[in-house]
Amino acid sequence: MHDIVGIGASLYDTLMVVPGYPKEDTKMMAGRTMGQGGGPCATALAAASRLGAKTAYIGIMGDDAAGSFMKQDLERYGVDTGLVQVKSGYLSYMSFILLNEETGSRTCIWSKGDIPALILCGRDIETIQNARVLHLDGNHLDAAIQGAIAAKQAGVKVSMDAGGNYQGVGRLLPYVDYLIPSEEFVCQFTGINDVEKAAERLYREYMPEVFIITQGSRGGFIYDGSIHRYPVFPVPVLDSNGAGDVFHGAFITAYTEGTSGEEPAEFASAVSALKCSRLGGRKSVPDRASALQFMKRKQLKRGEELIYEI
Repeated sequence: MHDIVGIGASLYDTLMVVPGYPKEDTKMMAGRTMGQGGGPCATALAAASRLGAKTAYIGIMGDDAAGSFMKQDLERYGVDTGLVQVKSGYLSYMSFILLNEETGSRTCIWSKGDIPALILCGRDIETIQNARVLHLDGNHLDAAIQGAIAAKQAGVKVSMDAGGNYQGVGRLLPYVDYLIPSEEFVCQFTGINDVEKAAERLYREYMPEVFIITQGSRGGFIYDGSIHRYPVFPVPVLDSNGAGDVFHGAFITAYTEGTSGEEPAEFASAVSALKCSRLGGRKSVPDRASALQFMKRKQLKRGEELIYEI
């Protein structure tokens, strides 16, 4: 039995550290360059596994170098890849990420390659129905909906990283128990520019059990009819790529362990902050002991603006 099973994107990221973003029709030499596993769902699972959860990824990859790397990278972090479908002759998901060394911000260009649609089999459904949580990111939409329906039938909770307003993604929202969208998604999906009003609209329409809006470096808030901001841990940012994905993995891990109120979001915020203080989307994810030690060193005073040291 797995704690968290995921269906969604797994990418091969080429990360390039640059002194600033290049102008159009110019050339720029990057500093440090590295290849790494990425993707919202896959990185959330890797983070959750790093924090002690038992995880599995259901997805599809090509038999190219990118696919081989991604599968091995997930295994390196303890994610079960026994349900990954490897398709011969296809190009896997991949991305190119420019990381601004001055600000730590990132710009990502990504491609789905030519991977065919993911089709779930009986073993996939069985694994989902024996998990505690099914985590989705809106990719492989038809398979995600099929998986979500199967999860609901078995009493398995469904979480969703709503980071992108993909075509048709609204079909998935009625099945989601833990909805964690970005501010950008909430505003785009509802057509309302005020994030708090947009959150109210989305919440009243779908009534998720947990509803958290993430706002990047500004943290975010839990919405249950009222707004509850969770603590933010300001740190010197070296690499923000994957921060939201890591937040999702950490939140689900903490929430399924029985923590309640703002505690799971606070824990996820700390884990995500530590990740941003180091280079690398996954390898910078702290283990549980490091995250708890980091939180313990801080004087968390709700409602006060503090500066936290690493």
